[in-house]
Amino acid sequence: MTDETTRPATVLVTGGTGYLASWVIAGLLRRGYRVRTTVRSPGKADQVRAAVGEQAGPEDAAGIEFAVADLLADEGWDEAVKGAGHVLHVASPLGTVPGQDPVRTAREGVRRALGAAGRAGVRRVVLTSSAVTVIPPSPDQVADETVWATPSDRPADAYNASKILAERDAWELAAASGLELATVLPTFIQGPILGQPGQAGSVEVVRRLLAGGLPAIPNIGWNIVDVRDLAELHILAMTAPEAAGQRLLGAGSFLWWRDLARILRDQLPDHAQRVPTRTMPDLMVKLLARANPQMAMIRPNLHRQVRIDGTKTRALLGWQSRPAEQTILDTARSLIAKGATDA
Repeated sequence: MTDETTRPATVLVTGGTGYLASWVIAGLLRRGYRVRTTVRSPGKADQVRAAVGEQAGPEDAAGIEFAVADLLADEGWDEAVKGAGHVLHVASPLGTVPGQDPVRTAREGVRRALGAAGRAGVRRVVLTSSAVTVIPPSPDQVADETVWATPSDRPADAYNASKILAERDAWELAAASGLELATVLPTFIQGPILGQPGQAGSVEVVRRLLAGGLPAIPNIGWNIVDVRDLAELHILAMTAPEAAGQRLLGAGSFLWWRDLARILRDQLPDHAQRVPTRTMPDLMVKLLARANPQMAMIRPNLHRQVRIDGTKTRALLGWQSRPAEQTILDTARSLIAKGATDA
């Protein structure tokens, strides 16, 4: 499926301190690519090398190049992209940082990364978008790559809006500049972490369950995708001729949070004594959502199981995510090994 005959001299991966980016960088290094990554300050280099080295080995990680570039500033982007054959634009705001405008950050980041890629004559850009961009308005409708979700201006929906609008911008910019683009649309990312636990925001659910940070379990669930498999999908999206111009869902199987908690209690009993067994009443979720941004984000998902069709990515690239139960257990074991569940 992949075209490995002409490897680029350098692949630029944006947001090198991120959870997904560290796995993407490790995967590229294992394949013999030279990797450059963006960081917001030079002091982050050792952190990235240490994290990636856990998977790729310290020797390969030592060869990572660094460029200082910020999603909200023009400086550094042309230098970051210089000489790169491909750009994997993974960096994006999570939407839970106080005072941060995720919509502005995501859209300006896309404009800067793709603009620099176009000026440098990059062969292909892969953008990390999100499955929230394909969630249909009706629970009876199947979500697939043909669907475009409608952004909302509600503050609680800012993360979703940032992903929808930034991906739309990317396709418009690519069309206007003739840049070859593929977008990857992950569902809820879980899996082992590289480096320090504080860099992996999406595994906070598992960490909090193990640490006793949740008094009860809300009636929500997500399709789980393994970060290791998602990193592989990004590399396929970069190399496979079939991926050019495609939106690619990176979707795994669905788990309710109560199932996730049960898996932890059943399979890791020595570490799951603080995992709650009670269900959080919907009314409590709604009340907490008034003051808690995380609860406000999950409130629309109460009792909702979106039917996500990942057939296209499997058929086009032969890709799939490993079983969700394995991913959750590997996530938990990683957090436990790093001491992240002690408090």
